[in-house]
Amino acid sequence: MWRELWTTYGGRVTGVVTALFLGFIYLFSGFWDMLFFALLLWIGYFFGKQRDISAPPFIPWQQILAWLQSRWRIFK
Repeated sequence: MWRELWTTYGGRVTGVVTALFLGFIYLFSGFWDMLFFALLLWIGYFFGKQRDISAPPFIPWQQILAWLQSRWRIFK
């Protein structure tokens, strides 16, 4: 059962656990930091879900890098 959950939702679990770990650091400070914790939790879930469904990256880094390299070549 755990292996099936991990293979299906591994990215979401990893994202949420990481957000929980980072968020607990901020929970000790107060209410507004708890809202920041909720934002961290949502971001971790979002990127984990993107990994689970094998979606393309949110920011196309390789396309941006290729465009920059073609635009600004040091040695033309």
